[in-house]
This record gives sequence, structure tokens and C-alpha cells, in this order.
Amino acid sequence: MKRTVWMIALLAAACLVLAPMAMAKEIKVGGIFDQTGPTGAVGADYQKGAVAATKFWNDKGGINGDMLKLISNDYAYKIPEALNLYKKYKDVDRVFVIQGWGTGDTNALRPLVNRAKIVFFSASYDGNLTDPKKNPYNFFIGTSYSTAIRLAMIYAKEQGAKKVVFIYPDHPYGKNPIPAGKDYAKKLGLNIGPDEIVSLRAMDATSQLLHMKKFNPDFAWIGGTTPSTAVIIKDAAKHGINTKFMINCWGFDENLPRLAGKAAEGRAFGMLPVAPFGADVPGMKAVVDSAGGKKYTLHYVKSWVSVMVMVEGLKRAKKAGKLNGPGLKAALETLKDFNTGGLCAPITYTGSDHRPNTTMAIGGVKDGKIYLVKDVNFPRKKEYIGW
Repeated sequence: MKRTVWMIALLAAACLVLAPMAMAKEIKVGGIFDQTGPTGAVGADYQKGAVAATKFWNDKGGINGDMLKLISNDYAYKIPEALNLYKKYKDVDRVFVIQGWGTGDTNALRPLVNRAKIVFFSASYDGNLTDPKKNPYNFFIGTSYSTAIRLAMIYAKEQGAKKVVFIYPDHPYGKNPIPAGKDYAKKLGLNIGPDEIVSLRAMDATSQLLHMKKFNPDFAWIGGTTPSTAVIIKDAAKHGINTKFMINCWGFDENLPRLAGKAAEGRAFGMLPVAPFGADVPGMKAVVDSAGGKKYTLHYVKSWVSVMVMVEGLKRAKKAGKLNGPGLKAALETLKDFNTGGLCAPITYTGSDHRPNTTMAIGGVKDGKIYLVKDVNFPRKKEYIGW
């Protein structure tokens, strides 16, 4: 009898000691990244940043003791593969949050994540995703493409532009912001020339640029990625085209001066929703330290911030006792002017507006490096939610 009582007491003590360990759990996060596809040149750094940020937050205790497990997969920019990964994450891994990638696949997954109530952070900053009435579970951290293209038109007008054109790939990432750009260009009184389509894998853009030259625009919008952007800029210089270029945030990074050379200087201006890698801002030290001595592009910073914001939302959701999709969504919608340490503009989400901010920077190229030209801000008007 005494032995039985002793064993019961021992087991009870063991349970008390192990209770905190038993309460801790693993929070699985789905990862859909492009490392080898048409956008892999910018996607590879983004994936590395997400992995590094996850490790950083786990080393700091995770979500108040719960550890993050990022399940990273390369979908090579193929929408069917993104759908397959989503099904696995939902049905097998049972995730309630995903870190995703492109515009085409993010939009294809919209009805699915909304039905399943899975929070979806994407690297697509498609303005279409910012209306929570239609897309309640979609979030991102960068200034939307539509806001960026409007700011680009404002900058072009300030620089004396009278004529503009739009260059982009025949893909949702390239096409979706164009209506916003043209609408705002018209409001500013700018004359709009014919669109030019340049593939993300383009090795030459001569025919498109010679056609553009007939219109002779002062500024052209480029909605591609860094490699195709460099091709356009080099070919423009080669053919004596004096047009200057405003570039969406996936076509302008630290690699552009290396790829485009002198042709980028004085003619390439990029939209910067986050600080370049290594910039002198308070939050950058942790980002750089996580890289282990390697240098990355600003796309690494983008995913770092995406994970940072996700972590903040998860902490708030756990504190509220609602660590699930609806709980995370509700928690994120309490973020107001969330400070990222200067890695990007303060972030705010509400139940009626999922635009993270309407502020970004414009960068230029000088002496083989990108530099800050100016900070720009677009009014946060309700009329621009969702496009």
C-alpha cells in the first residue's frame, strides 16, 4: 500500500514538472516559394529570409513557448503545384497560416483559404487582395502594387513627364496594377502610349523598345523582376532611348546595378516597400545577423518582415486564447502603426482595410549601388481599397 501511494506521488510530481513542456506545441506554417521558376531570381532570397526569420523567433522563445515549424517548398511559379501544396498543408499538416508567393497562385487560392479560414501572407502585394469584404484571410506587408504605381505616376509628373507607357509580363503580377496606373496617369493629365509585353525570362527587348521609341515616352513603368528589368534598361541604352524607368518592387534591388551596369544610372528608379539589406535602421541588425555573414537583397528583408508580422499576430491570438485561423485574422486586424524597426513603414490592418500602409521609398542607382531618392506617401483613401 505504501509503495502504491509513493508511486502515485512520484507520478503526480513528474506531471507537474512536465506540464509546461506538455503545454508547449508546434505551430506549423505552410511555405509556398519560388526558388527555381521564372521569379526564382528574387524568390530565392525571399525563401531564405523566411527560414532565417523563423529560426530567429524560435530562438527568442517562439510564440510564448510554442515553436514555429515552417514547411518550405519550391513550387517553381506553377499554379497547379501551389494548389497541390495548399491541399497538403490544409489536409495533412493541418496548418492555419501560410507564407505564400506569387500573384497568380495567391489569387487562385483566395476562395480556398477564405473557405478554410487559413490566414495567407503573400509576397504578392496585389491591391486586389486588400479588401477584407472579398478576401478576409489575405494579408501582406508591402505597399500594394496599385499604390506603388500611382506613386510612380506622381513622381514622373513631378519630374516633368508628359508621356508614359507601361511595360510588363503577360502574367497577373505584371498586369493587375496596370488599370490603377493608367487611371491615375489620366487624372494627372499624362498621355499614355501603347503597352509593351516583356517576358520574365526575356533575354532581349529590342523589338518592344523600338516600338516604344516611336511614342517617345518620358517615363516607362516596368512591372517585371530584376533580370528582365536589366534587359530592358540595357537594351534601351543600346538603342539610344532616353526614357527613364519606374520599376515595381520585384524589379529593383541590389543586383540591378550589377546586371544593368551604367545603363541603370540616372534612368532606373525603383519602388521600395522595405529598406535595402544592411540599411541603417534599428531593425536591420537582427536581419543581418541572421544571414550569418552572407549578403542578400532587400527581398530577404521582405520575408523577414512578413514573418515578424505573422509572429506578432500569433502572439496576440494566443494571448486571446484563439490560436487558429479566425483568431489570427482578428489579432492581425488589431495592429495599428506596428513598428518594424524601420524595415518598412508602420503597419496597420483593420476589419475593413487590409492595406498595410501607403508609404514607401523611391530608390535610384548611383556609382553601382542603389540609394534613397525620397520617401513618398499616398493618401489612405477608402476609394482605393481593393484595387
